[in-house]
Amino acid sequence: MGAAVKIRPLFVGLVVGLVGVALLILYLRRIETEATGGRKVQILVALESIPRGKPITEAMLGTRDVPIAYLDDRVVRAADKDKILNLRATTNVPVQQSLAWTDVMAAKDDQRALSALVQPGNRATPIKVQISDVLTLVHPGDFVDIVCVCGESKDATVLLQRVLVLATGTETAAPSDAKDVASRRVTVLTVSASLQESQLLALAMEKGKLTVIVRNPAAQRIVESPADVSAQALTDGSRRRAVESPRRRAPAGPTKLEEVKR
Repeated sequence: MGAAVKIRPLFVGLVVGLVGVALLILYLRRIETEATGGRKVQILVALESIPRGKPITEAMLGTRDVPIAYLDDRVVRAADKDKILNLRATTNVPVQQSLAWTDVMAAKDDQRALSALVQPGNRATPIKVQISDVLTLVHPGDFVDIVCVCGESKDATVLLQRVLVLATGTETAAPSDAKDVASRRVTVLTVSASLQESQLLALAMEKGKLTVIVRNPAAQRIVESPADVSAQALTDGSRRRAVESPRRRAPAGPTKLEEVKR
């Protein structure tokens, strides 16, 4: 009986020690995972060169593990492979290159094309942008910030940041004697947005005019609560200086990715 009483504290201490070691190992693994970009996500890559216009087959595709912190929203995940099979490539995809959603948009007569590009939980939302030459600046696959000049005061408000462009096009507005055909052409961008974001964009188009600002694809940072800029900033020097922002350093080079796996 006395021996058992003496052994019990030693056993409890051993168990506590093992639990402590296990927790330490888990903690160190979590730190290591965060330092290397978080958990790995499988994306699709081309195992062979895919010519523009050729249907994409399963034999053309492989997978690659990428840390989630470095995952580009445009890249097709391995879990979405079935969505792009038999769709035609819209551009020449080199061997070993990751596959982007905009690489697999089918022709206009294929009604599956746009829906296949929409990410889970989002909607393909068309917006009218009042920029005549925007089509030369914005392309499918670009990320943009959307700004609205709204209200009687004509303040410029940042509505959404880092929005993925799915498609671009134009439409002709209703005839007007005062404007020629070129000035009546309105740029239409189709962007990937959540349901509530789509509602916000619909309201903004009713209340004012939208414009887009193209982002560097590597720019992940979202500015928290950006301040509106009033029309007075155009004529007030002190206000203009207040809205000027320092240039950020160029982002680091691409992350080295792991070997492709079949």
